[in-house]
Order: sequence, then C-alpha cells, then structure tokens
Amino acid sequence: MKNLTIDMIDKVRDTIKTQKMLSDGDFVLAAVSGGADSVSLLRLLCILKDEYSLTLAAAHINHGIRGDEALRDENFVKELCMDYGVPLYICHANVPFESKKTGESEEECGRRIRYEFLSEKAQGGKIATAHTLNDSLETIVFNLSRGSGLKGLCGIPPIRNNIIRPLSNCTREDVEEFCKNEGLSFMTDSTNIDDEYRRNFIRHNIIPRLNNLNPSLYSAVSRMIAQNRRDENFLET
Repeated sequence: MKNLTIDMIDKVRDTIKTQKMLSDGDFVLAAVSGGADSVSLLRLLCILKDEYSLTLAAAHINHGIRGDEALRDENFVKELCMDYGVPLYICHANVPFESKKTGESEEECGRRIRYEFLSEKAQGGKIATAHTLNDSLETIVFNLSRGSGLKGLCGIPPIRNNIIRPLSNCTREDVEEFCKNEGLSFMTDSTNIDDEYRRNFIRHNIIPRLNNLNPSLYSAVSRMIAQNRRDENFLET
C-alpha cells in the first residue's frame, strides 16, 4: 500500500479508537450509495474487518428519483458487494410520491426512509455512514443561516446512538485521493449538480468562497468543531 492509503487507514483507525466507535465482534451495516465516500467507507471497513472481528453487511437505498441512473448505481453496488463478499440489503422507495403524501421535502423524506431502513436491517448493530468533514461544514453553514445555537455549530456528530461515521475527520479530497490510490471505481449522482437542493447550493456557492478566504479551511473547521463539541458537552453536563 502506498503512503496515502496508509495515512487514510490510520486517520480512520484513529477516529474509530478516539470515539470508541467499534468493539470486537460488532455487526456493522454500511450505508453504500455507490458514491466515492461510501465506496471508500466500505473498502476501509473491509480492511479493518479482521482487526475488530467485524461482521459486515451493506445497505443501498434506491430513492426512486433518478430512473435509469439510480438503477445503474444499484447494480454497481451489487457488484461491489459481491466482489467484497459483503451481504447487501436493498430498499426500493418512491420518495417523490411519499414526500407529497407526508408534506415533507424530498430531502427530509429521503433521509427518514433511509434511516428507517438502516435501523430495520441493522437490528441493533452499528450503522456506518460515509459523512466526511465536508458534510459537517455544509451542515454548519446551513445551521448558521437559520440562526443556530452552539449545538448546530458542532457539525455532524461522529457517533449518535448506534450510528457511526468513521470518515468524519476525512475531507472529500482525502476520499478522492484514496479512491485514486486504491483504484476504486464509484458512481456520480447527477442531482449533486442541482443547486435547488440546499446542500448543493452551499457546496457550490459558499464553501469555495470560504476556501478562498482561508486555504486551510478544513483544518480550521476541524479545530472549531472540536472546541464547540467540548463546550457543548460541558454545558450539557
């Protein structure tokens, strides 16, 4: 393995250890969309599987939004999991129909359906999602725009109940370098370019400007998140 791969494994291993995400013999259900983040997550869990004596499975949700492209992603994840020898659970949903019925936005509805399915299949085990430091920054900016208090400026928690996020200290650049280094293929979701989705608008229009202000943006954000979480935990205590 090249140094970049070793660095990524060490970073994820350190996050798992520091946050006490895993115990020997855990069952871990990885949420795999087929994108670079989730493909990296599954690969890293496979690398660390024997170290923690893990039982691994994967879950994929077809939200019923992107037609043939969604089917392409589903088939890609099926093949990926077959290659890794990882059991796969698939959920077929109709998020546009369901969101109209419930009055939720498609984003909210998709998230609810996703976590309901993951919880059902995990059966009390660990659920691993591929959220990165970039996702945390996008969440912070969105919460800031709504006038959030301290809790909303702590980013996406690395652990919440049985949900773990081993990539929470990795950037999307780390993930892309890891994929390149490991020769990992991944799918690109065409809705990621649609600025009608709030996260996309933040990702495409706000984060680049912040990065122009501070080229070390993610190091600064990581420090801020750590400080905010310490303060929030102290106040909660």
